Amino acid sequence: QVQLVESGGGLVQPGGSLRLSCAVSGCIFSRYHMGWYRQAPGKQRELVAAITNARNTNYADSVKGRCTISRDNGKNMLYLQMNALKPEDTAVYYCKPIGPVPGLSGSYWGQGTQVTVSS
Repeated sequence: QVQLVESGGGLVQPGGSLRLSCAVSGCIFSRYHMGWYRQAPGKQRELVAAITNARNTNYADSVKGRCTISRDNGKNMLYLQMNALKPEDTAVYYCKPIGPVPGLSGSYWGQGTQVTVSS
């Protein structure tokens, strides 16, 4: 079974930075495209950053230029460096493979990590 464990969130002032981490187990991590998603209160979950298995990246307009997604295939880790944080970045952040993965239910999400941007 695939497991996803996010960490690194916290309370930060506007303009601050955070680095989110995601530990992935139960699959051949290097094979899969990966994404960081977020869900703010009262809103639908959205994809904010993606990285392919060839390390090509793509970002939502809302975070472009402020966030960097990266991966360490040797450690089965996914990262999201977030800079110049804004109050509207406040959300629970999740990682998940993009597309079907054996052993991963489409309805499964990790526990997420809370990011709160506030002065």
